[in-house]
Order: sequence, then C-alpha cells, then structure tokens
Amino acid sequence: MTIAVIDYGMGNLHSVAKALEHVTDENVIITRDPRCILGATRLVLPGQGAIRDCVGELERTELRGLVDDILARQGKPLLGICVGQQMLLEHSEESGGVTCLGTFKGEVKCFPDAMRDHHGARLKVPHMGWNLVDQRQKHPLWEGIDSHEHFYFVHSYYVEATQESDVFGTTQYGHINAHVAIGHESTFAVQFHPEKSSRAGLRLLENFVTWSP
Repeated sequence: MTIAVIDYGMGNLHSVAKALEHVTDENVIITRDPRCILGATRLVLPGQGAIRDCVGELERTELRGLVDDILARQGKPLLGICVGQQMLLEHSEESGGVTCLGTFKGEVKCFPDAMRDHHGARLKVPHMGWNLVDQRQKHPLWEGIDSHEHFYFVHSYYVEATQESDVFGTTQYGHINAHVAIGHESTFAVQFHPEKSSRAGLRLLENFVTWSP
C-alpha cells in the first residue's frame, strides 16, 4: 500500500508525511507525479496559505484535472487537510471570490470582524490554537476519538457546507459554528491539522490508513 501526499507546491507536506509514517509501516510518498498519484492506495490533499494560490498552483502543476477525476470517481480514500478541505467546496469568499473544486456543496466564508466569546472578550482572527470538535455523525475516522476532543487550528476562513449529511464535525468560534470535518463516500476533509493535534490527530491519521470506504 502506498499513501501519496499530493505535492502541488502548497501545504505542510513533510509534517503530514512524518505523522503518517509515525502511524503506519506502509509506504508514504510526497509526489506530484501523476503516475504515482494514480497508483497510490490512498491520497492526502494538504493546503496552507491563500486559497487562490492553492487552486492556482493545482492548475499550474497540471494536477487539477487529475484530482477532479479522482474525486469524481469516489473510490480511492482521500483526506483533505486545512485549505485542502476548503478547496473541496464550491466557492470561497477569500481574495474577492475564488471558484473551488466543487466536490461538496457549500461555501468558504470569512470570520467576521469584532467577534467575541460568551464572556464578551474579543476573539482574534485567524482562529489559532486548540479548540473542541463536536462529532456530528459517526465515521470510521472518528474511531477511538472522544466526541469533544481538542484539535489544532490555524485559519481565517471557515467551511459552511450546504448538505447536513456531509457534516461530520463542527467547532464553535464566537457565534460561528464552523463545519470543520466533512465527508462523502471515500472523501473526508478537516479544517484542523491532525499532524499537529497530538494523540487525537495521530489517531485520525491511523484511522485513515485503515479506512475501507
């Protein structure tokens, strides 16, 4: 079995790969070679930075069509991480509006200014640090992880999926209930960074390695 971390020039590739290597003895590669990506058993789509740059690099490296095809066929397990989750939606408000891959119906929205917590304290954007994830539905990737576990976040934009059936986890930040884990068939995507989320994050990656959709 080979797990391919898709290298299109954006994302925390080596940290993700090292975390996967920590939880499995299977072959983990970082690659932009279409033959290696097509031949891999499982795929990870990372992302970090501005979504326009991420989508642009996916197109520049000529991997956009390949990823679109893999997502459309829905057979090979794929895990999206951070902007790798956001890119799977239809549209993002970032950078004046960006058309995304459209695997999931919904939009990526900007956290509003001047958000406050329930004590009235000002909340910072980006949302950075540890926060609780509420599991909305059971999923094999949640196996062995508490329903209100902490995961590590760094993001200024959040996912709002249209289909409730696609939402597997949410996080409250101010008055926003962000859809931080979404899934459909063989695709699962998270806003948080499992590779930076200690035991719970490693368990999610371990579950991904053994997941049979």
